[in-house]
Amino acid sequence: MMLNAFLSTFFFLQMTTGAPAAEGTKKPESLFEIIIGSSISGLVVITVLFVLSIVAVYIIFERYFTLKRAGQVDQNFMNSIRASVESGNLQAAKALCQSVDAPMARMVEKGLDRIGKPLDDINKSIENVGNLELLKLEKNLSTLASISGIAPMIGLLGTVIGLIISFQDMASATNITPQVLSTGIYHALTATAFGLFVSIIAMAGYNVLVNNLDKVIFKMENTAMQFMDLLQEPSR
Repeated sequence: MMLNAFLSTFFFLQMTTGAPAAEGTKKPESLFEIIIGSSISGLVVITVLFVLSIVAVYIIFERYFTLKRAGQVDQNFMNSIRASVESGNLQAAKALCQSVDAPMARMVEKGLDRIGKPLDDINKSIENVGNLELLKLEKNLSTLASISGIAPMIGLLGTVIGLIISFQDMASATNITPQVLSTGIYHALTATAFGLFVSIIAMAGYNVLVNNLDKVIFKMENTAMQFMDLLQEPSR
């Protein structure tokens, strides 16, 4: 008896509530429609975030391939340099360095130019070249880090401005419905969502680039140590 009563009540509720819900259901807006339907201030914020996303993606790809090329040095590079130096053919060693477009090769070339001077002077010259090469490799990484930090703030600013406009419109309206209130809120929150999206991309790209940069720095330091060891071998 209790089961029959429960089932009867359940089906009655389904019949009374199901039809109006289906009739009053509004077709969900696409993300593009939400953005287009935003206020002018919201569109300005979205445009700024879109430009920042393009800049971030460009930096990520440009730096990624730059760091990849910088770290691609033949394993036999230092062996060839060692053979040329030991045979006294410094010109061949310099020519080899000039043929390799990598920070390690330019560091070794500077060291070859300083052969004959005290080892401390050679070491400092190599370090100076390494620091200059490091600055080139770090180009635009600070910009990418700034985008990852600024994008959420810009998105939040767009949301706050959107909410202010939405509440201002509701204050002057005569008929306020939950639908009108929710529409204004989710249009305003679009800016925050987009800002977080841009920030995630920029932050993830930054971390990947920093990891690749660390690998290149390790190779640069290792090459410098091998070259200095090479110069000290004849005195052993």
